[in-house]
Amino acid sequence: MKAEDVRALSPDQLADELLKLKKEQFNLRFQKATGQMENTARTKEIRRDIARIKTVQSAKSAAAAIVK
Repeated sequence: MKAEDVRALSPDQLADELLKLKKEQFNLRFQKATGQMENTARTKEIRRDIARIKTVQSAKSAAAAIVK
């Protein structure tokens, strides 16, 4: 997921996407523990996508606080 795609999402969509990614990260951890993980690079992608979403969420909330 690219940063520009994340910025285009609404706050509700960001929260939903974050929840989805955290669930996927949880499942990947179990796959790794049981030796079933096929795409090990996906863990890094998920972690970075979560960081992107959290960054955009904090920026949007900070911008909303300044406007008020």
